[in-house]
Amino acid sequence: MAKVMIIINPSSGKEKAGKILPKAEKVLGEIFEEVCVRKTEGEGDATDFAKEACAERFDAVISMGGDGTVNEIVNGMGEQPHRPIFGIIPLGTINDFARSLGIPMNPNAAIGILKDRHIKESDIGKIDDRYFMNVLAVGAIAEATYNVTVDQKTLLGSFAYFIEGAKAIIKKTPFHLTVEHDQGKWIGEAHLLIATMTNSVGGFEQLAPEAEVNDGKLHTFIIKDLSLPLIVKIIPSLIRGEIKGHDEVEYIKTSKLHIATSEELAVNIDGGEGILLPFQANVLHKHLGLFVPGTK
Repeated sequence: MAKVMIIINPSSGKEKAGKILPKAEKVLGEIFEEVCVRKTEGEGDATDFAKEACAERFDAVISMGGDGTVNEIVNGMGEQPHRPIFGIIPLGTINDFARSLGIPMNPNAAIGILKDRHIKESDIGKIDDRYFMNVLAVGAIAEATYNVTVDQKTLLGSFAYFIEGAKAIIKKTPFHLTVEHDQGKWIGEAHLLIATMTNSVGGFEQLAPEAEVNDGKLHTFIIKDLSLPLIVKIIPSLIRGEIKGHDEVEYIKTSKLHIATSEELAVNIDGGEGILLPFQANVLHKHLGLFVPGTK
């Protein structure tokens, strides 16, 4: 019997999740014989539910929430012997991973693409014993994103991250970084490191325009300087998707990374606080099947 599990964060999308759920159940009920709904109440619930879906050999798991819910579900499915097809109905503020897949930001439209059952294989990342779908970031600006409140994200969207990032730039201090990658080693002073698996980071879809969700690579940017004159020059390059060619940006395309520093720094994982450096990260190539629009 074909069965699907909906994992829903009831507080996502200004609590509109409950209004969207009946339509999702109806559409999925036309595709699967059994529709099971699991509602999260706290951190880690979505991971536990995803593990349950793997163990009970569900055919599909659908996320109804934001990037945090997606990250938790991936951490429940990563390297499991049976991995259901993964679908996303985005209800968060940024929804980076859904954006990179071309999934509509309108939840009702996102539900509609599930009917087509068009599946694309996607990479996921592994960092030590955890998993991620989108981005790793190291530096004061990355840490500043922890200060972005739910209200700020709701009101300002991705611009909220710019505000907190600007505060961090004012107090900027570089750190010594060692980056081991497929081609060798980079050692130097940096203000920010971003390693992304998709073209959407913080709602901005031109950081790594060539990145594909199944290209097996971490597109890594090391920002060596963040003086005000440089920021003025970098922003247009970022908008045009040309930041990797900037003199103060080191661009590395790699399937694995080992990042170390002598300072006490933590890595931001998919927008949330992660582990202290050093860390090892690599790509699990085409590890999950995902429901995507038919054109992707």
